[in-house]
Amino acid sequence: MSARLHPSAVLYSGSERPLPALSACEHFAGSEKQILKALALQTELGPVFDITCDCEDGAPAGNERQHAEMVAACIMGEANRHQRVGARIHDITHPHWRDDLSSIVGAAGARLAYVVLPKVRSVDDVLTQLALLRDLQASCGIERAIPIHVLIETPTALRDAWKIAAIPAVESLDFGLMDYVSAHHGAIPAEAMRSPGQFEHPLIVRAKCEIASAALCNGVVPTHNVSVELRDDSVVRADARRARQEFGFLRMWSIHPNQILPIVESMRPDFAEIAEATELLGVAQNADWGPIQHNGKLHDRASFRYYWQLLCRAHASGMRLPTNASERFFS
Repeated sequence: MSARLHPSAVLYSGSERPLPALSACEHFAGSEKQILKALALQTELGPVFDITCDCEDGAPAGNERQHAEMVAACIMGEANRHQRVGARIHDITHPHWRDDLSSIVGAAGARLAYVVLPKVRSVDDVLTQLALLRDLQASCGIERAIPIHVLIETPTALRDAWKIAAIPAVESLDFGLMDYVSAHHGAIPAEAMRSPGQFEHPLIVRAKCEIASAALCNGVVPTHNVSVELRDDSVVRADARRARQEFGFLRMWSIHPNQILPIVESMRPDFAEIAEATELLGVAQNADWGPIQHNGKLHDRASFRYYWQLLCRAHASGMRLPTNASERFFS
């Protein structure tokens, strides 16, 4: 009966692009030891964070091919239990970016969660690398369209952020703070690479707002830059909270295992809102998703979409949902 229609089937028109259900944390690991350690933690905690194997900063000079082959082996290994491992390749100006893609997609494309494209200069760079990815998929017989995450690290990439976010293959638009600051030739002080400066300098605030807006308006997840604090998890929590509450970011990078849980917990929706969303969506589903009155307020599909996206974020971050929500929407 129509009252049982799932929200994902009725709350979006054909022209709308719902946000991908990505976890709230993306953890970067460069060496084989770090990757295996992250996989062990992912097995312990569940898929509440993704792992990005880093071929850009992680590969020793001269051993790029061997490093990419190691990454592919880790993705295909038994330790990858949740299939939530991606890879960052070299940027388009580096001679090894094609080899990175060829080695990883050729050996592990069937289980590769996503590809991260760093230091793009324009939408054309993204389309060039995406074209090779799709060619490799076809030659390997991979029918699933492997998504891409695009790093905005330069002023020219920021200029094209809206065009990049509109590419159907893009599921995450990421901010690379440190490279972005460096690209301004010393005009932005080093304090803007860390808190509180990263949330206060006008050029950085502008970049974060533009990336978040471009992503969210195109059904793409905005992903916040790293916190450079490795010891004090209260700083990491505060950074993640400000990124989510003040700038609209729904996901954040981690560069150390100790940062993962503070990010996941700070990026989660408020539990009180989850209880409200569960109750309201249940009433809406029973009413065939037409306009309803609930607790003295009028609600329609606009608010239904808000609360449904809230539940999806909570589910992706590993929150324990009310039984009614789990049974109705995620069983």
